Amino acid sequence: MADQARARRLAKRIAQIVASALEHEIKDPRLGNVTITDARVTGDLRDATVYYTVLGDSLDSEPDFPGAAAALESARGVLRTKVGQGTGVRYTPTLTFVPDRLPQDARTIDELLAKAREADAEVARLATGAKPAGEADPYRAKDDNED
Repeated sequence: MADQARARRLAKRIAQIVASALEHEIKDPRLGNVTITDARVTGDLRDATVYYTVLGDSLDSEPDFPGAAAALESARGVLRTKVGQGTGVRYTPTLTFVPDRLPQDARTIDELLAKAREADAEVARLATGAKPAGEADPYRAKDDNED
């Protein structure tokens, strides 16, 4: 078992190598909008999981995740060779590509925050002319002469 610091360094290096190879060496047009977001390596340094996301061509277009997954699968051998040459470890880790859920999760959180802002604005609108049901200040201090 390798120590965790070495596994983290190797994972970071694998992410850099794969990203560079996708940008400069792999000529598949389906990989044009693929971004490598993270990589993780198992404790024995034999398997690496590479996380990626696909950006759309424009604001209205949906990302092509199936096309990117197929392109990464077809380029897996070339990328593994690049990783082996670039890392110098005894056993080149096998590469597994997993789509990163971070952009979708961030979009969901943004939508939830927008709904919360709308609800807060509605409560503030309803509270503008409201009067308290009891006294205006139920926590007021007692006067000294009331004892």
